[in-house]
Amino acid sequence: MADLDQLKQKYEPVIEKMQSFEDEGATLEDISLDGEQLHLKGTVPSEVVANRIWDAIKKVDPTYADLHHEIATTGPAEQPYTIKSGDTLSAICLKFYGHANKYPQVAEANSVDANNIPVGTTIQLPVLS
Repeated sequence: MADLDQLKQKYEPVIEKMQSFEDEGATLEDISLDGEQLHLKGTVPSEVVANRIWDAIKKVDPTYADLHHEIATTGPAEQPYTIKSGDTLSAICLKFYGHANKYPQVAEANSVDANNIPVGTTIQLPVLS
């Protein structure tokens, strides 16, 4: 019989990743047992965020045989982001793509200077491979 606490501990990085995107609109609605699998149910606001969640799942267990996930994408492929004081494009890229070095692609997609984006500017984070 599956142990809920063990599975929650195993998939804690996935749960934490979901929670790290709450400010962007991600929700984690259910964490429970579904037979022998951990059931995670939630929503993410874009394909960009969904890709980060998938990265976390595959890092924990590439087969994810003991995970039943229902993670729906509720918005567009791109993720809007409003620049806040102290933000850097590389830090934003690290959070949303897992790689800080994606910043030139994001800057180009938004036609902005990566080193000079005014606070309050909303950029679109495109789906990147």
